[in-house]
Parts: sequence; structure tokens; C-alpha cells
Amino acid sequence: MNKKSLQFLPISINITDKKIVIIGGGKVAFHKATILNRFTPEATVIAPEFHPGFENLPFQLMQKEYEADDLNGAFLVYICTGNEALNAQIKTGCERRGILASVCDNPLLCDFISPAIHKEENMTIAVSSNAQNVRQAIDVRNRIRDLAENKLLKIK
Repeated sequence: MNKKSLQFLPISINITDKKIVIIGGGKVAFHKATILNRFTPEATVIAPEFHPGFENLPFQLMQKEYEADDLNGAFLVYICTGNEALNAQIKTGCERRGILASVCDNPLLCDFISPAIHKEENMTIAVSSNAQNVRQAIDVRNRIRDLAENKLLKIK
């Protein structure tokens, strides 16, 4: 399957009281964690080392190497190790357990992708390019954000 044939359904998913795991502690994982923090203060991050800033997030940090049991009870998993073979191994473990997983920087392995998001109070606007053009999605999101901030788009 190539990138062009991927079809992602834009949905909002209930994460209340759900176990969310981020595997990896680098810059990409930190970016995902920062986005996730806008929606929940609860997640577990597993990595041998953490990018600066993780200590300021409310998430549980587990400084260790990934183990298959780390997936137990997870609802969503962000896989951001930077090691393609390990990412694929973790994704296979998620599939076996029926866990939705996003393998950062590899849309072909993703069950879900993260759109460009603008969140203001209870309103969330998400722009996705179906994993085709992230920069374009960010540009459109920024235009919407600018409209909202300039009160040209009435969100409240």
C-alpha cells in the first residue's frame, strides 16, 4: 500500500479514563506529548532518556527500555522511538492486542494520524492532509487560528 491510497477518517475519539502510552522520549515524542497534554493530563511516556521539557508535563515518565508488557491495557499508543525496526515491533504488538497505534513519521504503519490542531476552550479545529502534506495542513490550521484570534471567525 502506498501513501496515496491511505484513507484516514477524521474523528474525535473519547480518551476519558483511557490509558495512552507514548514510547520514545526524543523531540518527536515530546511534540506529540505537548499536543496530547492539551486534551488530557494523563499518559505514560516510556523511554531510556527524555527530551528537555518532558519534566514539565503532567505525564508519568518511565525511564526504561520498552518491554512488550508496557502495552498492557493501552487504548492508544504513539510510537516515536526513532528506531524503525523497534517501531515496527511495537506496532505488531499493538495489532496483536487490538490497540490503535500511530507510528510517528511512518503513515503506512499508522492506525491514526495527528492532524494540525487549533484548540480554544471547548472548540477544536483539526486539519488533516491524509498524511500527504503536513506543511499544507499546518498552513491551513494557522489561517483558521488567525481568523479565530482576530475574531473574524466566531468560535465562542
